[in-house]
Amino acid sequence: MSGEQEHALAVARAAFVARFDRRPELAVRAPGRVNLIGEHTDYSEGLVLPCAIDRDTLVLAAPRGDRRVRALSLEQPRVVEFALDAPRRAGDWGDYVRGVAFALAAAGRKAVGANLLVTSRVPIGSGLSSSAALGVAAAHALARLAGLELSPREVAELAHAGESGFVGVGCGILDPFASALGRRDHALRIDCRDRSVRPVPLGAGRVALLVAHSGVTRTLAAAGYAERVAECAAAFAQARAAGVADAAARTLRDLAPEQLPALERALEPVPFRRARHVIRENARVDAFASALAAGALDAAGGLLREGMRSLRDDYEVSTPELDRLCALGDAARGCHGSRLTGAGFGGCTLHLVEPGAAGEVARAIRSGFAASHGREPPVWCVVPGDGAAELPV
Repeated sequence: MSGEQEHALAVARAAFVARFDRRPELAVRAPGRVNLIGEHTDYSEGLVLPCAIDRDTLVLAAPRGDRRVRALSLEQPRVVEFALDAPRRAGDWGDYVRGVAFALAAAGRKAVGANLLVTSRVPIGSGLSSSAALGVAAAHALARLAGLELSPREVAELAHAGESGFVGVGCGILDPFASALGRRDHALRIDCRDRSVRPVPLGAGRVALLVAHSGVTRTLAAAGYAERVAECAAAFAQARAAGVADAAARTLRDLAPEQLPALERALEPVPFRRARHVIRENARVDAFASALAAGALDAAGGLLREGMRSLRDDYEVSTPELDRLCALGDAARGCHGSRLTGAGFGGCTLHLVEPGAAGEVARAIRSGFAASHGREPPVWCVVPGDGAAELPV
């Protein structure tokens, strides 16, 4: 456990005792994630390549004698309280906890009442998946209090069911799988169709990952995410109606780059651009993983830049702030490539850099952005880390 984690745990433990007049019985950490490449492919059953990072959410927990959950956050307003037998959406941060209770019940697993305290070092609305970190940590905590011994994959599935089925974000499995199954110094190649996970070594000390925050926060459910999900479904329906997608095809995942000319003739312009992004982005995932394995960091960076152009022009999920951060990163010596990370519409950019150049690249991004936007963006060096785990309480 790092010094920062020890400090956060001590602060949370003291707050738990002060609020609930008892010590917690359980502490769980779940990390945020950065997606290296493979954006907006997961809900088309495609390929993604995220890694867990060394910024996490802590949930401290103790059982109650009734069937109610009471949760408070050191960063978010409002105490959340609800009955396990009738969780209802309230439109606040507590919906991710309510969603876990809903998912446990739907899976036939009975939760128990609990007091929860939440604190997080994953910036909200940043595209680093603070929501999945909360959902995974809450799923792990509520399951353990109920005496359930769930695998990391089962915890990830619970968190996904809560966010997708209860909160109402039509998301794929990328975020909770990365948070629950992360592995130090590795990315995870996740096939969102068969849910297979393969670790991809990043090479400790060979490359550094910088993340810059645009200062534009977003809420997935209200920022065009659902619209993109619907557009991909419409694109696939048009492809099938035109005979480009055969009867065995299920999603855009099943279409190949060689079919793009036929798709362009068959699809309306917007659905075609969405389909082109998804089809090419799936191909970029394996190409990027191969480049990393070969140590071809310039090639890997080129794939990041190519993906960014696609996200900006074909998928239209970038913003002027994200475009500027990527341009600054790409212009800095020692940066191999940049792209937005997460769903877009705000949040963060990712920069693949030489370890010895990380400080200089970060300074170039900060100063350049301040010159054009009047403020310095937060820039962090994130380290690929392990997935969710219990901590000594």
